[in-house]
Amino acid sequence: MAFSHESSRRRARRKAASRSGKSALQPIRRLVVSRVAGQKSLGRLFAGTVTILCALGGAGIGLKRREGDGVTPTGRFHLDGGFFRQDRLFRPRSLLQMRPITRSSGWCDDPSSPNYNRKVNLPIQHGHEKLWRPDNLYDLFFVIDYNFRPKRKGRGSAIFLHIAKDSFQPTEGCVAISAADMKRLAARLAARVCLIIKPG
Repeated sequence: MAFSHESSRRRARRKAASRSGKSALQPIRRLVVSRVAGQKSLGRLFAGTVTILCALGGAGIGLKRREGDGVTPTGRFHLDGGFFRQDRLFRPRSLLQMRPITRSSGWCDDPSSPNYNRKVNLPIQHGHEKLWRPDNLYDLFFVIDYNFRPKRKGRGSAIFLHIAKDSFQPTEGCVAISAADMKRLAARLAARVCLIIKPG
């Protein structure tokens, strides 16, 4: 009788989850990015059984040597949480930590600063990138832990998985996907999802 009762409870939970629209899909623990053949700044992001078109740095994928070189770094990374514009989006559903950005949110890209390659509160005297933008590129984005541990001055900063421009124009070295794909992907990412960017 106990087994029958437990089975009924499980069936009831599955039905309830189905009615509420919850996904039964398993969290994605591994993302792979590779370049589209013959295209330097256009790639594909493989997320489980799904393939997503993505924009890459204007210099393609490779060894990133300096700040501003336009290279999307090759290697094995993790996504170090995400950020979102709460004036444009509700808090995204994700197993990763999601934090809101504000008008004072920035990211330091000045190698001379002790806050290099780190989120900062503006204003600051060192060079930085504003995260609160007039376009939608940073409405929802995830931080790729490139050049975090160890942190090497001048080897590149602010490498994100963010929203692409409408025409998938090259990034400054980030990986970018459409807003619709980003929202769907955010809900499927595991807490310690690995990102592999293949040489190309």
